[in-house]
Amino acid sequence: MGCLQACDSAPAPDASGVAAAGGHPVAELGGGGRPVGAAYSRSAVYGRNGMAATAQPLVSQVALDILQAGGTAVDAAIAANAALGLMEPTGCGIGGDMFVLVWDPQSRQLYGYNGSGRSPLGLSLEQLQERLAAMKAGGELPADSRGIPSMGPLPVTVPGTVDGWFAIHERFGRLPMSQLLAPAVAYAREGFPVSPVIAYYLERNRLAFDRELAGSDLLASIYATWYPQGRAPVAGEMLRNPDLADTLEAIGRGGREAFYRGELAQRLDRYFRRVGAALRYADLAAHHGEWVQPAGVSYRGYQLYELPPNGQGFAALQMLNILQQVDLSQWPRDSAQVFHYMIEAKRLAFEDVARYYADPDHADIPLQGLLSQEYAARRFALIDPARAAADYPPGEPVLEGEGDTTYLSVADRSGMMVSLIQSNYRGMGSGLVPDDMGFMLQDRGELFSLEPGHPNVYAPGKRPFHTIIPAFLMKDGEPLMSFGLMGGSMQPQGHVQVLVNMIDYGMDIQQAGDAARFLHQGGRQPTGIDEDSLGVVYVEPGVSESTIAELRAMGHRVEVDASGVRFGGYQAIAVDPATGVYAGATEMRKDGTVSAY
Repeated sequence: MGCLQACDSAPAPDASGVAAAGGHPVAELGGGGRPVGAAYSRSAVYGRNGMAATAQPLVSQVALDILQAGGTAVDAAIAANAALGLMEPTGCGIGGDMFVLVWDPQSRQLYGYNGSGRSPLGLSLEQLQERLAAMKAGGELPADSRGIPSMGPLPVTVPGTVDGWFAIHERFGRLPMSQLLAPAVAYAREGFPVSPVIAYYLERNRLAFDRELAGSDLLASIYATWYPQGRAPVAGEMLRNPDLADTLEAIGRGGREAFYRGELAQRLDRYFRRVGAALRYADLAAHHGEWVQPAGVSYRGYQLYELPPNGQGFAALQMLNILQQVDLSQWPRDSAQVFHYMIEAKRLAFEDVARYYADPDHADIPLQGLLSQEYAARRFALIDPARAAADYPPGEPVLEGEGDTTYLSVADRSGMMVSLIQSNYRGMGSGLVPDDMGFMLQDRGELFSLEPGHPNVYAPGKRPFHTIIPAFLMKDGEPLMSFGLMGGSMQPQGHVQVLVNMIDYGMDIQQAGDAARFLHQGGRQPTGIDEDSLGVVYVEPGVSESTIAELRAMGHRVEVDASGVRFGGYQAIAVDPATGVYAGATEMRKDGTVSAY
């Protein structure tokens, strides 16, 4: 089996995790000053001809190279996503799903693509429950576990990313797919230096695999592919993955069919059978993503667009609709009142997420009702301005009509803008690494409910509830910003916080992402495994102690988290409609950069 090999050995950090120079530990030192803008932020990047914002510096350059070679923003986004699957395997890969928004300047339309895969056709809810019961009886699962486990064969759904690449390429691409995958293939064969945050997450995942898969045969493939030296690679260490290079070359040669009906699909089928996964060749052959209509709401003269369920993008729209009912700018951004309204808006929206969001092919979802102004006003009326509610029930909108992750954005000279998000879901995925293929299969099926009658209950051939959501901002019919923020339930919360920072408080594109965030966790869940209704509000150290004290006095449970881990990863590209100049921002909590020309 090929593996992710160390090309050059790098010293591990000392016990403190701090690199030493000349044998002396690096002393803690405060930050420097800035002549403009907020002291905690840095400058946005500007360019006119093309721009890429990704979570890994080498990948941003890959995208820029494709643009300069004559590729479209979609071409560059595909090349970047393929390279991220190699260089950021902790967040994405071809074993996962993807969602995309594309602004096409020629047709002057915003297009959406849902590239999520479905559950096995040959596994019923009853059979799944029997397998879970047998695992509990055999000690493979705790007796009190209530959902689908995140590791092993049960949470694996059909990976939709490769299909998504070819779907958007067919409509908006220009260069051949083999050329788009070539940079990732070259880096996989020759090696690349691991960046610091990704090295950190590789170690976190290694520890999780050791804990959750102790004694499992799956560990051998995981270690051979990403941890050949028995440890996680450290920052700057050269690594390569020849198995993934072979897989990507096969996709470049054989196209979409190679992965879903050809040589690779047959190899995947053999692997599924060997490890006891319910997926089969027939599931791959039946897979199809779909073009979907983005939906938008207005917020103070701007329009935010998100994709409809089975994703959670509508949660951001619902939050903005609720916040539209109050003028946040009457208070300072750091005031407890602003945090309180945003937290309560999140809690209200997420009660509906748990109740209604699911695969629309399998559930009647009141999509229009969820986004109506009348419904938002009714939900807003439930908020006590001075006190956190003990509990919120799901709402009753009118049923009308039919109904760990990486984010990247790319824009080209023509004005095309791409908002793309892609993920294997929790951690690096399920722990299943198909033989000699260099990637891990997603564990997205963990997000199904096991509760009969729930809109998101498991069923064969069904898409699970999805957390990953790309976003797009417009004003007066003109494109304004392609952006996203990775990280589970943080995503809609992050979308709203970034927009409040920019629209209500005038922050620029970089400052709006660098500013301290909150994450609320708690309440009802789409899996049916509900959490404490009041939940916990995690905040970053940039939130003042006085604001934290006021929020606690209002009844919120608040904890400070300085790790940056909970609060997502933001990338954004904005365009000036008058000049066509792009401004780009990337996430300080990740390794990424913005590249432009």
